[in-house]
Amino acid sequence: MLRRQIAIQEYGLNMTIAHKSVNILQNADGLSRWALTATPENPAWVSQEEHHIEGICVTDIGTVFFNQVKESYKMDKNCHILCQILIKESGKTPAMLEKGWNPRIPYDTLKKDLVDIHPTASSFKLMLDKARHHANRFMQYSFKYAKERWDKSHKPPDFKIGDLVLVSTLNFNNIKGPNKLKDSFSGPFMIKALHRPNSVQL
Repeated sequence: MLRRQIAIQEYGLNMTIAHKSVNILQNADGLSRWALTATPENPAWVSQEEHHIEGICVTDIGTVFFNQVKESYKMDKNCHILCQILIKESGKTPAMLEKGWNPRIPYDTLKKDLVDIHPTASSFKLMLDKARHHANRFMQYSFKYAKERWDKSHKPPDFKIGDLVLVSTLNFNNIKGPNKLKDSFSGPFMIKALHRPNSVQL
């Protein structure tokens, strides 16, 4: 019984979609009482060439002795063979056959060639895309606002060679004495060369 429960949990016999030509479960040891019920339509399975059978039900569970080790071993083996045939013929994972989608954790970016994705992963990816789009837009607004504020309060200097300028001593660390007694500016110095709009040689 324990082996049967493990097999059902692992392979999902209750929702397995089987091909109509698969008749492995019917044998002479009592498993022939399993009946394969056909369903004409199945939304989780789309195929034009094959007709599939969904679900496996027991007609008379009292006559099948699942507590016997022999039959439980045969059932586990048959379940494994059945699932291997289903995966090989359909090319899909057991989760796709049972539920219609593959369980995937939410990725930041989903693969382009990925057809079957979990709805949670799709919604999570959509949420991240929206958050990234809004973040980029507000960063552009912030840069634009900062540039406008800077342009309003700052004008490009019009230094020329030969002009006399004063140099601020705010960032000078080599001047000894108390800060209150330091001169705010040093100079005047004559401009000898212009390297950049804000870079001159004194």
